[in-house]
Amino acid sequence: MQKKIHLIVLLAVAVLLTGCGAEQAMKKGDKFYALGEYFDAAAQYRKAYSQTPAKERELRGKRALKMAECYRRINYTQKAIASYNNAVRYKQTDSLTYLYLGQQLMKNGQYKEATKAFQTFLDEGNDGPAALLARTGLRSAEKAPQWKAEGSAYTVKRENFFNSRRADYSPMLSGTENDMLFFTSTRNQAKGDEYSGITGTKNGDIFFSQKDDKGKWQRPEAIDTELNSDFDEGACCFTPDGRTMYLTQCKTDPEYPRYATIVTSSRSDAAWSKTEEVKLTRDTLSAYAHPAVSPDGQWLYFTSNMPGGLGGYDIWRIRLTTSGLGGVENLGTPVNTPGDEMFPTFRPNGDLYFSSNGHEGLGGLDIYIARPISNVQSILNDEDNLASADSTAEGSKKSTLPYNTYAIEHPGYPLNSQGDDFGMTFEGMKNQGYFSSNRGDGKGWDHIFSFYNPEVIQTVKGWVYEQEGYELPQAVVYMVGNDGTNLKLSVKGDGSFTQEIKPGVDYVFLGTCKGFLNHQEQLRVDSVSKSEEYVLQFPLASITAPVMIDNIFYDFDKATLRPESTEALDKLVTLLQENPNVAIELSAHCDYKGPAEYNKRLAQRRAEAVVAYLVEHGIAADRLTPTGYGKEKPKKIRKKLTEKYPFLKENDVLTEEFIKTLKDDEQELCNQLNRRTEFIVLRTTYGLSLKR
Repeated sequence: MQKKIHLIVLLAVAVLLTGCGAEQAMKKGDKFYALGEYFDAAAQYRKAYSQTPAKERELRGKRALKMAECYRRINYTQKAIASYNNAVRYKQTDSLTYLYLGQQLMKNGQYKEATKAFQTFLDEGNDGPAALLARTGLRSAEKAPQWKAEGSAYTVKRENFFNSRRADYSPMLSGTENDMLFFTSTRNQAKGDEYSGITGTKNGDIFFSQKDDKGKWQRPEAIDTELNSDFDEGACCFTPDGRTMYLTQCKTDPEYPRYATIVTSSRSDAAWSKTEEVKLTRDTLSAYAHPAVSPDGQWLYFTSNMPGGLGGYDIWRIRLTTSGLGGVENLGTPVNTPGDEMFPTFRPNGDLYFSSNGHEGLGGLDIYIARPISNVQSILNDEDNLASADSTAEGSKKSTLPYNTYAIEHPGYPLNSQGDDFGMTFEGMKNQGYFSSNRGDGKGWDHIFSFYNPEVIQTVKGWVYEQEGYELPQAVVYMVGNDGTNLKLSVKGDGSFTQEIKPGVDYVFLGTCKGFLNHQEQLRVDSVSKSEEYVLQFPLASITAPVMIDNIFYDFDKATLRPESTEALDKLVTLLQENPNVAIELSAHCDYKGPAEYNKRLAQRRAEAVVAYLVEHGIAADRLTPTGYGKEKPKKIRKKLTEKYPFLKENDVLTEEFIKTLKDDEQELCNQLNRRTEFIVLRTTYGLSLKR
């Protein structure tokens, strides 16, 4: 009898200790949950759940529901479904349980079960934004099997070269030839030794891979500067010139929640600076993440849950100016929904790509394309576009259009899947590049995939540079087409730009840069059966430095222009026509050989011959001043020319004394450089008069 009493006492103590352990775990879990550390919270809730007796059905149900909320937030989809089902089994659901269960079932490809969950949610009489999401989910569950069966022109491939055993996501191509790939990774090589209480992995760092001379990607490495910290860095983007990076940073604090912020880093040579926070608003209780700079460099798009949105996370934008940031704007419908819109990015043609769980899709975050529609009236008259826009957000009114109207497109399977698909980046204008997805990963970790769509795309690539000099990264190119196109294009750091063009359109491109004359190119685009790229050159003449006119030839010892000079002279005529307010001095130069006075008279006659040709071809004579210098102004070497002639140095002056110190063959080259025809701008106000 005494042994029996002891056994009962021991069992009672064990139960008491178990109950205390469960309560202690719940308290820890609640603290982690309040800080947003859902991985650690889930571990504590799981411990408490396992220690809760089966007969305490209500308590087990409540703890299962808390577990489910954590698993949902860290993408442990199957565990989230099991936990939600336990909450349902123990009849401890809340008002959103069936909505979240339906969304998790969608992510697991269980479309029939998802249909039942969404319908149960609606049958309970729920309304408002959550009901809109449930109805969208219901339509998605019904359509998803057909969409998967139909497929699309896209092909996708998991790129394991970039991937690790942890999460790798948000790829972003950079470099003038798209030869650098930046992405976020929580792999073991990330900074720090601690594991995140939010995800259970290391905090993310920005990694990059670069192509070698043969076009082969090199092993990914972390950016080895102060850009990466012990905190979480991710989802980066770049300004058009590639010199500024915007990225998301999530700091942590053991005492209170910290919200994601957008920070920026500048590149000096090949190194990235320590990040600085971008103050988008004064709101410190909202998250700001997933930056994307528009192709023209004028807008910063981002994701936020700040007040004033349509629900969940919305996509916002703010203007970037030389004097600072403008005010924030919400993109509104049809882009944003009561769900989450995240990871905005741009294709170079201006199309906005983003991910959402609030539009009809295959499950989780799907990728969508938002194409701007400039002509609002045409939308009002286009029932198909209106229907497309209305279907993306229930309750939107046809009579009220947002400041920027979009047509929304779902690119289908396999670019989208039942998992989370997001983070697009493009290889130039082609519809190919990289994105991230957690499809098929039981732990919900993201991986990098490539995509390709064989659509026919015609592009133009232009190079703006100084005549006899280097690229002009400050240049601007104006693009006008007879279809109404009117664009202002910025160039990259190498002076290049790339733009999509349409068949059957005539385009005019005007290259401009402060301190230089304009240069114009025309292009007629024909229809083609495969992708094609046109290349245009924009050599800009300096306003302050002499400009060499190549390929001007005279008869020996005469001022008679040879026929092969016509092409260069005609280009000069065009240049003066494109810059009608410019007056120039047209000068001819000789080498040091021969009598100085004779050379000067010959040079004068040659300069006059060129002027006569220009006047004959429509250039006003009072815009032209012919001057023969003979050997009085020997050529001064500019840096670009030293690449062709290494024996010369920048700022060398090709005087007779200098030339005679060189080898015989080098002397002849320098004499050829001195025998030249060039012009210099005298003024840029010809034909202009002051108006009172």
